[in-house]
Amino acid sequence: MQKLFIVFFSIFFVFILWVIYLANTGQHNGLFKLTTAIPYGDKIGHFFLFGLLAFLANLSVKCRCFSFGKFSVYWGSFIVLVFVSVEELSQHFLPTRTLDIYDYGADIIGISCATFLSWLFKSILFKKDKEHYK
Repeated sequence: MQKLFIVFFSIFFVFILWVIYLANTGQHNGLFKLTTAIPYGDKIGHFFLFGLLAFLANLSVKCRCFSFGKFSVYWGSFIVLVFVSVEELSQHFLPTRTLDIYDYGADIIGISCATFLSWLFKSILFKKDKEHYK
């Protein structure tokens, strides 16, 4: 099952890289038109794109965590947060992009919701995996 999550994560990550490439080079496609046609479509897109990426990343690494003070942090969510932070900040240096704190906020909310969903799936899915291997 984990291999399937890794495949889905990889495909989705390549898709996001393609979308970022199109935006960085000033190219447009149907996805960009769709986000402008829907009120707050850009923010909704950020929420779902990076939320889904974080969710798939967490499942790909079997919801492994590391400790940060009193908190447990999911590796997948952390990696996606670092990626999103670098990608959003890089927009300041590109003439075809606009740095937008609200996009970043939508990214963080999506990653946070995905982290919660990952916690739910961890308690359901991986508990069954442990029972299967006993």
